[in-house]
Amino acid sequence: MILGSLLDLGLSLDNLSVELSKLDVRNYKLSARRLVKSQIMATKFDVESQHEHTARRYPDVEKIIDQSGLSSTVKDRAKHIFLRLAEAEAKVHGSTVDQIHFHEVGAVDAIVDIVGACVGFEMLGIQDVRASALNVGHGFVETEHGTLPVPAPATAELLRGVPVYSNQISGELATPTGTAILTTVSQSFGQLPGIRVEKIGYGAGSRDFTRSPNVLRVFLGQLQQEDDLEFEKSSVVVMETNIDDMNPQIYGHLQERLLAMGVLDVFIVPVQMKKNRPGALLTVVVSEEALQAVSTVLFEETTTIGVRYHRAQRKTLARTMEEIKSEFGKVSVKVSRLNGRIVNFSPEYEDCQRLAVDHRVPYKRIQSRVIQEFMNLHAKEME
Repeated sequence: MILGSLLDLGLSLDNLSVELSKLDVRNYKLSARRLVKSQIMATKFDVESQHEHTARRYPDVEKIIDQSGLSSTVKDRAKHIFLRLAEAEAKVHGSTVDQIHFHEVGAVDAIVDIVGACVGFEMLGIQDVRASALNVGHGFVETEHGTLPVPAPATAELLRGVPVYSNQISGELATPTGTAILTTVSQSFGQLPGIRVEKIGYGAGSRDFTRSPNVLRVFLGQLQQEDDLEFEKSSVVVMETNIDDMNPQIYGHLQERLLAMGVLDVFIVPVQMKKNRPGALLTVVVSEEALQAVSTVLFEETTTIGVRYHRAQRKTLARTMEEIKSEFGKVSVKVSRLNGRIVNFSPEYEDCQRLAVDHRVPYKRIQSRVIQEFMNLHAKEME
């Protein structure tokens, strides 16, 4: 299906065949045809090969690739994919990479699929691959090792750290070979990134499903670049809960505890809840790693019995700290720049408060002096 989608994007089957002929692998035939899957026109790619009686090991496959006339980029990527397959199989079967026999994935069609995909990426000039969460399917699959649950054990190993889901379609939707390719070449998994789409390709699978088209869709285009903007991108989790039956004194303690844990933000908004009760919407922004720990604190410290959360993307300006000397003393200033120009700066509250107490002058006087000193020093950067 991966090669079918690349052929649908414009990869030449003849050129692909020429490149694959550089491998010391024989007795196979390539074919591609256009067909309709659930009202979607797609390309079906097939490899017809004679049954092999010899199961290859990773060193055998590595040798075939190394001795070919393929480019170094294709060789390195293909060997990496096969190595990850070997590592997954070895872990599942309690063996080693050199000893494990690939069986099905060491056959000619798997070599063609993996090396062919690497050839296709190179010939189409694809430099950056991003993937969605992977649909693994549901149920059981028949293999040389017997009946196995979906995803198969080797596939499950390859999916470590990758977001997956199942829409309960019966069958194996993520095979070891396809999973090895995608999890090796993809830089990230998740939502579709900002992209200027130029072409769309559909690779057809062999089976037909009533609830979903059995196709792999690929978008080819240019990522929207933001190199000129000094943004730092990150993923966060936004947690929320509505509370209408808690002593308001607890909020202060809760806020301090959460901030001490290192949450990114916490704030409270008054809301009117059911039965016309005044309440509060408590929102906490945390990293993915802190989700469980913060959930525990919210259940321990508040009266809530449920917490909502969703993942979000955020952009933040790069920040630096600068020390400003004023007539009252030194104050740290948080500075944010955009395209080399200062767009935001803020004197640290604790420093200004300390100087205000020490010198017995209003806080606002300390703050205004520091702001003026900073602007005098950075007038050109703020134009």
